[in-house]
Amino acid sequence: MNNPNFKEFLRITEALNQVNIIPLLMGSVGLELLTGVDWQARDLDIHVPGDDRGWAVPPDQNVFEWPKIVDVMVSLGYQLVDLHEHEFMKEGLSVEFGIIDTLPSFAGIPLAELMLQQVENSKYYLLNHEQYLKVYQASSKDSYRADQNNDKDREKITYLHKGGNHAKE
Repeated sequence: MNNPNFKEFLRITEALNQVNIIPLLMGSVGLELLTGVDWQARDLDIHVPGDDRGWAVPPDQNVFEWPKIVDVMVSLGYQLVDLHEHEFMKEGLSVEFGIIDTLPSFAGIPLAELMLQQVENSKYYLLNHEQYLKVYQASSKDSYRADQNNDKDREKITYLHKGGNHAKE
């Protein structure tokens, strides 16, 4: 895949792997990797191990190994811009960290069913078509996300519901 955001994800992932963190690539970049469709990704969504209660835990405590993640991101030239969203910025690219351990309760996806991938020196997890469909369906019920991304999410749900084998319409 010749997406600059994916290449940056691999760079971040290699550094995370060095501190024993295997992330999950989420969002449009992951969906593009899986489907080959350009979903116009504007950021990177990376999920890492954390407290399965998610936002019920203070943001400086709900992501496991948060100090290591901050160190990795700062060493790669990123600046933490929003602790609550676990968001970093560098040269206009936003990288947000979510919690992989919330997937079972949020979208009914058992963590043991995630696909482990390896590209060069980077190990990461990726969702399959069915899992992406579950995530986008669950996300579409979230009022904030529905207000912000409803059309894009509906387009992805339609695509995935058709089996992900049709060109974007």
